[in-house]
Amino acid sequence: MVVDDQTSMRAMICRALQDFGFRDVRDCSGAAQALDAIRADRVHLVISDYNMPEMDGLAFLEAVRSDPDIGKTGFIMLTGSSDRAVVERAAALGVNNYVVKPFTPATLREKIEHVFGALA
Repeated sequence: MVVDDQTSMRAMICRALQDFGFRDVRDCSGAAQALDAIRADRVHLVISDYNMPEMDGLAFLEAVRSDPDIGKTGFIMLTGSSDRAVVERAAALGVNNYVVKPFTPATLREKIEHVFGALA
């Protein structure tokens, strides 16, 4: 599940995931909508932007981790800055990895492989 309020960023990440071999790639423009979607139909990985209106990536991560049904879902946070406080808070909440924007598909693949192991 790719969660980002920017349509172009969601499209780029979804395309990269498909290129990496992921077959069921879904996306949402907001965290609240994504939270409902993954509660209804679980996913293996969430790639979420930090800076979003209504519910930011940290609140989204906290909601995922506090839910016993989806709490173990892989979670990679995207951030537009390397703000240490955001990274430390995400780590404390149990983020699996993070990516600083802008990034390349190769960097995204590396971060995913750090979570799941080598992709086929």
